[in-house]
Amino acid sequence: MNWIDIGKLDDIPLRGARVVKTPLGCVAVFRPTETEVFATSDRCPHKGGPLSEGIVHDRKVTCPLHNWVFCLETGAAQGADEGQIETFATQIIDGRILLDSRTLQTEAAA
Repeated sequence: MNWIDIGKLDDIPLRGARVVKTPLGCVAVFRPTETEVFATSDRCPHKGGPLSEGIVHDRKVTCPLHNWVFCLETGAAQGADEGQIETFATQIIDGRILLDSRTLQTEAAA
């Protein structure tokens, strides 16, 4: 994998998110716990809502427009909702968040 440094872990508030702009679209980076981050496309497949503005709970995010819930690990919609969001590999090294840029080169983020 080709890892790119996208910032400090502490730049993202606990149970919050930040947006990383890429040539292929925006990626939402979520921090559901003190030591975990997940990256997904920033658009809900239902109505295009900005997932980075949604509510982060457990390892899930709820879309701010129509309350669709997505698993941050798999991208799968939860409950009765149907759909999928793209997920992107991340890792944390020495307090820095790394995002797999190779995935972003082969798939559209938004």
